[in-house]
Amino acid sequence: MTDASAIDTTAPSEAIRMSDRHRDNLEAAERAIVDRGYWSAYPEMPKAYGEEAAQAGQDAFAAYRDQRFPLDQPATDGWEGAERSPFGFDLGISYPHSNLDELLAQMTAAIPQWRDAGPDVRAGVCLEILARINARSHELAHAVMHTTGQAFPMAFQAGGPHAQDRALEAIAYAHAEMTRHASEARWEKPQGKRPPLVMHKRFNVVPRGVALVIGCSTFPTWNGYPGLFASLVTGNAVIVKPARRAVLPLAITVAVAREVLAEAGFSPNLVTLAVDRPNERLASTLATRPEVRIIDYTGSTGFGEWLEANARQAVVFTEKAGVNSIVIDSTDDYRGMLDNIAFTLSLFSGQMCTTTQNILVPRAGIDTDQGHKDFDTVAEDLGASIDVLLGDDARANAILGAIGSDDILERVDSAQQHGRVIRASRAIVNPEFTEAAVRTPALVALQAGEDEETYLEEQFGPIAFLIATDDTEASLELLRRSAREHGAITAGVYSTSDTVLDAAEAAAMDGAVALSCNLTGGVFVNQSAAFSDFHATGGNPAANATLSDGAFVASRFRIVQSRRHLPLGD
Repeated sequence: MTDASAIDTTAPSEAIRMSDRHRDNLEAAERAIVDRGYWSAYPEMPKAYGEEAAQAGQDAFAAYRDQRFPLDQPATDGWEGAERSPFGFDLGISYPHSNLDELLAQMTAAIPQWRDAGPDVRAGVCLEILARINARSHELAHAVMHTTGQAFPMAFQAGGPHAQDRALEAIAYAHAEMTRHASEARWEKPQGKRPPLVMHKRFNVVPRGVALVIGCSTFPTWNGYPGLFASLVTGNAVIVKPARRAVLPLAITVAVAREVLAEAGFSPNLVTLAVDRPNERLASTLATRPEVRIIDYTGSTGFGEWLEANARQAVVFTEKAGVNSIVIDSTDDYRGMLDNIAFTLSLFSGQMCTTTQNILVPRAGIDTDQGHKDFDTVAEDLGASIDVLLGDDARANAILGAIGSDDILERVDSAQQHGRVIRASRAIVNPEFTEAAVRTPALVALQAGEDEETYLEEQFGPIAFLIATDDTEASLELLRRSAREHGAITAGVYSTSDTVLDAAEAAAMDGAVALSCNLTGGVFVNQSAAFSDFHATGGNPAANATLSDGAFVASRFRIVQSRRHLPLGD
């Protein structure tokens, strides 16, 4: 620990105990963000949480339905809620709607005590919040499943432990940034024969103010937790504005945070929930409030660019639309390649910012361990791999989940009007939730240079284009150009040539997009591991920040110093 991490003994005693309780976990996380190897703080398997946890989580979710959510926060002036599970039923949950003037005033008033507690205490309280969230991972899994459409296994992992790891990762980066230098120093400047100049200097971590987290409807916790915890641990208050279709996971999170903050001796109003009435446009209203000094947003490019242009009083972190590509040059594991890509396209029905959209293949074909395969054969074989993967309805439902909105269904239908349909998207019945909209990926063949307005725009959902290019060099140039001009979160390449792999890495660096090479096993291009993989780069139009790195956390606070002369001899 550095000098700056010394605990403020004036902090509430329970907060100090929390800091002591979680110190080892924090230090392990800080080592992990440096080493970049595999490390996880929270078990990803549901059985790790005990025999009774699954039923308790299901019961907790059921108890929320058709009720007012148990959240006691100030300035409540009504109750709102309009969530409907993508699996076919209304949740019937209502949440407190708040008067913004009063709510923001109380949040702002809560900041000084939290600021003065210091980085170690704040980190300990945040880790206690995460520990209690983790204990409720089964409950959160049902909440994520029935607001996003993720199948339960994915909702448990991505919405629970993996999201919690991303939160801890952000806390670790923030704590490291806040404590990278001394919190105080004795400054003594020699003056020759005259007495030295002696000063005592203090360097205070000062938060910006109120932070706003604008949640997304597909991954409310995984995308929301990094900004929430990065802002909270750096001393800011946080107001959480969920997507109207996915309030419950973040409402549970806010409730846990408020409970822990109160127990630790701080105002629970450091974390609040903001839900909007129909057509209220609360996100844009909050984003331009003078009290809001930090904004984290995941969603459409249009609103992300509006935030960047109009929320001038705030530091704005955005993740927006992108066009993810895979270049296929050659492979020594043709079957493994096809199976890997088929799973990539199918997972959560392509409703992920990391899912591949464009698969770039030379029209002359590729060399494989099974001989040369022309473009049409690659297309047909990939379609067949999707058929095999999703041929069993039970397995298909566990992979695909449910479509989250009618807009996505319309997009799938529209995409199939372009090019040659290799595999049409087909409906699958979920016997447990018969009203759920479950769709397999649509695979459409196109020619590079034709219909660019279709394949160079994000087609969010179960849609993939197999694009014929002149050669691998042309494929890499298209990957580079689409990432630079239209944004991308992920990119992939398959090749047996080191020269091609090096060229692909150069193209990925030019496009500032993370690259995966020759994935044929249990790792997929649309998966990202906390503490090792950087999610997005902030270097192309798909995102202006990375989850997580030093830049993601450092501008959420400022160092404000004070200095005073010391009498000679002190």
